[in-house]
Amino acid sequence: MQSSRRTLLTTATLAGVAASTPVPTAAEAAPLRKGRQGRTFGIVANGRPAGVLIDAGADSAVRHAASSFAADLERVSGQAAARPTSPEEASGPLVIIGVLGGSAIIDRLVADGRLDASDLKGDWEAYRQVVVDRPMPGVPRALVIVGSDRRGAVFGTYDISERIGVSPWHWFADVPVARRRSVFLPAEPRRDQPKVRYRGFFINDEAPAFSNWVIEKFGGANSKMYAHVFELLLRMKGNYLWPAMWAPRAFNDDDPQNKVLADAMGVVMGTSHHEPLTRAQDEWHRNTAGGVTGGKWDYRTNPDNLRRFWRGGVERMMSKGDGRGYETLLTVGMRGDGDEAMAEGTATELLETIVADQRRIIAQVTGRPAEQTPQMWALYKEVQDYYDHGMKVPDDVTLLFSDDNWGQIRRLPPAGAPPRKGGYGVYYHFDYVGAPRNYKWINTNQIGKVWQQMDLAYQRGARNIWIVNVGDIKPLEFPLSFFMRQAWDPEAMTPAALAAYPEDWATGVFGPEHAKRIGEMLTTYSRYAARRKPELIDQDSFSLGASAGHGPLDGGEFGAMVAEWDALEARMADVRGRLRPEQRDAYYQLVEHPISALANLYRLYYAAAWNKRLASSNDPRANAFADQVESTFRRDQELTDRYHSIRGGKWKGMMAQVHMNYVIWNDPVRQSMPSITRVGGDVPEEERNRAARFVPRAASPASVIAFEATAFSRKHDAKGLAWTAIPNLGRTRGALVALPQGRGPTTVADQVSVGYDVLVHEPGAARLALYLAPTLDTVGKGGVRIGVSVDNSAVQILASNLEATGGAQDTPGKVQWADAVRNNAVVVSASLGELTRGRHIIKIWRLDDNAVPQKLVVSTAIVPESYLGPEPAENGSKWSRRRGS
Repeated sequence: MQSSRRTLLTTATLAGVAASTPVPTAAEAAPLRKGRQGRTFGIVANGRPAGVLIDAGADSAVRHAASSFAADLERVSGQAAARPTSPEEASGPLVIIGVLGGSAIIDRLVADGRLDASDLKGDWEAYRQVVVDRPMPGVPRALVIVGSDRRGAVFGTYDISERIGVSPWHWFADVPVARRRSVFLPAEPRRDQPKVRYRGFFINDEAPAFSNWVIEKFGGANSKMYAHVFELLLRMKGNYLWPAMWAPRAFNDDDPQNKVLADAMGVVMGTSHHEPLTRAQDEWHRNTAGGVTGGKWDYRTNPDNLRRFWRGGVERMMSKGDGRGYETLLTVGMRGDGDEAMAEGTATELLETIVADQRRIIAQVTGRPAEQTPQMWALYKEVQDYYDHGMKVPDDVTLLFSDDNWGQIRRLPPAGAPPRKGGYGVYYHFDYVGAPRNYKWINTNQIGKVWQQMDLAYQRGARNIWIVNVGDIKPLEFPLSFFMRQAWDPEAMTPAALAAYPEDWATGVFGPEHAKRIGEMLTTYSRYAARRKPELIDQDSFSLGASAGHGPLDGGEFGAMVAEWDALEARMADVRGRLRPEQRDAYYQLVEHPISALANLYRLYYAAAWNKRLASSNDPRANAFADQVESTFRRDQELTDRYHSIRGGKWKGMMAQVHMNYVIWNDPVRQSMPSITRVGGDVPEEERNRAARFVPRAASPASVIAFEATAFSRKHDAKGLAWTAIPNLGRTRGALVALPQGRGPTTVADQVSVGYDVLVHEPGAARLALYLAPTLDTVGKGGVRIGVSVDNSAVQILASNLEATGGAQDTPGKVQWADAVRNNAVVVSASLGELTRGRHIIKIWRLDDNAVPQKLVVSTAIVPESYLGPEPAENGSKWSRRRGS
């Protein structure tokens, strides 16, 4: 497994770093000799950093990483690291970086018996970090970073950078680097390598924020800007990028150095799901005078021009001149122009013909069989339907499955599916433009949900490509970091590692002093933000308490949510006051702005809701709420302006996304304040701005019993499966996931279940409402099933039959899906029959994979309306302590 963050030694001794696999201690000896496990390597000693040595003829990716690493050492120590150009020039402690079989320095150490890296040979992006004594004259000790290939060496180097205190976000989020006089690394050798082959992100939906920012700061999406993107990707141990492509951007055509720099730094370039053979969508609308581009994007009527267009893309990829070309994972297939569906009635056979012709182009231009050039086919939206209906895909092409654009994976290979040479992958979304609503403004992604879905994908064999749509990159730093960490080693991201990740990440960004509190705030923020995308929120989204004439007001569920945001913002402000001044820019971007901006949005719509209600009865208290709407609307702009002013305007434009008062799925033209009404006329002057008083929120009636799915009283594990509580997953306190994921269906007879002890106070005909995450049937067999029962009654089988769509909601399943993703939950229900007063046992039974229960509500009367469901009683509904079955 991957080591925990930043295991290192400064002036005090810290714990050692665990290797990803057992490694021979002899690898650090000089020559092969055991021992010295307790020793350390001083990468910075008394203010002096170790030197950095690479071969004079090192690969360009190694050269770039070595230069960045030397700069990192200077950031930490305050002193420039020596850069000897040969072993003969080297002296003192040294960091040696190279590729096994491609570095004369590394290969000499191997030949002399000073370094054993035999377990790297032939592996993909593997690396080993080894301390070697007396590797060469004048060098008492060296930390040797050896890669199985060029990216292995790069990742091994950036791994050390992060461990000595340089965050991958040091440029992209202004994370400061703490100055240290001495930094010592444990001398134990470490080996690591990725378990997912291609790992990366997609810059998309990038107007107006990212697009205006790149023009303002770099003059366009050019290589000066992409240098920062490539470095960020590599520091997070990613290797694959889909570049920004909203018109008028075209990565390869806008700046020819873009592809050159990507290849030089070691980044594998791709194009999005609808841009075949390196061709950006906007390129089809350029250079139309040549007679090739600009015609109809239709293979039935314009195949010759499309083939010429695509051939040009592959020729450009091969223009490097070395016979291998710029490193690329080619997208094959076709969608309609501008990321639309192809013409209605498009036949599966036509798509198969298109791919066959594209592969013929690949073979002709590269001069080698098509299967020797990596390719992927994205099964996005309607293309998945073609696959479901039997579309044949060449075995060497990676099948890239997609989520529903809202974080629920639509399709995966079934459990036990035979392997494919090209394997499978997943295209996931943290940002989206489309129905039922754009969401582009701010981070609303829970890492728990990301973990659950991507762990499911990995367990079901999607291990060749993981790529995530990150919109403008900012402000999605936290979930993107998590996605890349999980992609590197999904097996290491256990539920315990998931729970530890927020504090772990906060430690890497802000240091250990406040990391626990910051990690808790990030987790709480993500849970609150994921309840409903801010673009979907308005004054009618959540319920207020019952009206009481002109008496005190009950804020209801909406008021309780605002109180939660108030408390979170207060915690955030308290930590902010304890940070060092140089940490506050990063804190504002990563913690303060998202919390304050979304808390302010909730207050704005809460005030608008009260203004609307009170004004309708000519209640003068409406005026005070109108004032609050105006003040919170102003504060929204103030928060944005402050973001744009950081570092002298470094991020100007990055938070310019419109995020209020949506009417349809697409962005409003401009930001606008909710409508307000002021009460006047016959209301006495002194009463017109009277402030409201509030009473505590009314409790749920005794006929309604709510409890969290994680608050079970007993459980029964079987068939190697166990319902497992995942705290903070979902809208309330957590959810259950049956682990391990990826297994086939079970039956009631298998008895994989959890039980809840319920004390019924008001007898009667009862119903159970079961709140589930809005997951999808990933094998297309008819919904996600789960069983429920009460006491000794028969198990009832419930099913969530959501049908994802990017277009019209013209079937019941599509309507249910749209409601479920808006609400980030789906509710299934069952009749429990007559329940007597007293004790009962409710059980949930695992039937299908990917069922994620969050909350249960048992009622013997009508349940009051609410968004999150009734609040569980303080002490829960259990009448016994949790115990085994």
